[in-house]
Amino acid sequence: MMFSADAVERRGTGCVKWDEADEGVIPLWVADMDFAVAPPIREAIRRRAEHPVFGYTYVQDDYYEAVISWFRRRHGWNISREHILYTTGVVPAMSCAIKALTMPGERVLILSPDYNCFFSSVRNNGCEVAESVLRLNGNRFEVDWDDFEQRCADEKCTVFLLCNPHNPTGRVWTREELQRMSDICRRHAVRIVSDEIHCELVMPGHTFCPMQTVDATAVVLNSPSKSFNIAGLQTANIICTDAATRRRLDRAVNINEVCDLNPFGPVALVAAYNESEQWIDELNGYLWQNYKSLCDFVAQHLPQWRVMPLEGTYLAWVDVSACCDRVAAYCDRIMREARVWLNPGTMYGPQSGEGYLRINIACPRSLLMEALSRIKAVLCS
Repeated sequence: MMFSADAVERRGTGCVKWDEADEGVIPLWVADMDFAVAPPIREAIRRRAEHPVFGYTYVQDDYYEAVISWFRRRHGWNISREHILYTTGVVPAMSCAIKALTMPGERVLILSPDYNCFFSSVRNNGCEVAESVLRLNGNRFEVDWDDFEQRCADEKCTVFLLCNPHNPTGRVWTREELQRMSDICRRHAVRIVSDEIHCELVMPGHTFCPMQTVDATAVVLNSPSKSFNIAGLQTANIICTDAATRRRLDRAVNINEVCDLNPFGPVALVAAYNESEQWIDELNGYLWQNYKSLCDFVAQHLPQWRVMPLEGTYLAWVDVSACCDRVAAYCDRIMREARVWLNPGTMYGPQSGEGYLRINIACPRSLLMEALSRIKAVLCS
């Protein structure tokens, strides 16, 4: 075993997830795992830290080779070195893509509910958010294709910002769905930007499909940060096949001043992609068991909750509309009385997320069960 689910004390380390929470609160909110990083990554960082100078960093050949090799063998996606632009994170990359591909006042389409930074990144670049609300078919969220096409047909809509796999609903889009998105966007001259930061976090029975293997014109944003729990090392990539578009993206990266990596990010990426594949497979197995434990507990003790199917990510999307009219107040109560920090669905769409909450299950199973037991004690008393 390379992966370990042993508890790691994170309080007092300047940790956003834990140190922003009051003492005694179990934080299951921000998308950050409580698991120790893969041993090869820790060793690579240790070796780099032994050198006494941490100056400006030059990204070397092994960085590009690791990215190319990983996606070829893991996902059948052939990336050319010249198509890779590195930057400090997927959110900065998203902001750069919007800046490069839109004019202020244009509309950027998203599938709502959606990752909260999609809303802010669009607005911060002077554009408007256009929401195509996902529809629930049984227990599965699907694209409302008529609405999606109608919004793409809007002359002010120039970019479709995709989350693949989807945060917060946990969908892993199929190749057929991605192809249909591409076909519609092509018909209406809408550029696709695909955030694929969760691409390695895929549950049994599902397969991640990179958008660029369906549509070579798509701009893809990815990073090992979420899957390998190294977000603090601030390394991400923009993959773009078109030279003219890539020049605009590169210019936006420099305008936004997110063009330099720190000394530890590149060595961590190389160790993740070259030496830590066993760790990610073992992690996914543990996450799946956490998800099943969550579902079993809810079925037995919180039957008014409905846990949506988890196809990808470690973020469980839960329908609590039978229990509350306002999910923000409901989560406030859980925080106040159960001392468990969950995210209200309205973070991901004020209307589309109402009645849902999001639970980060990437923690030791004992901690997850303690949090659920606390919630049960409050809600079922």
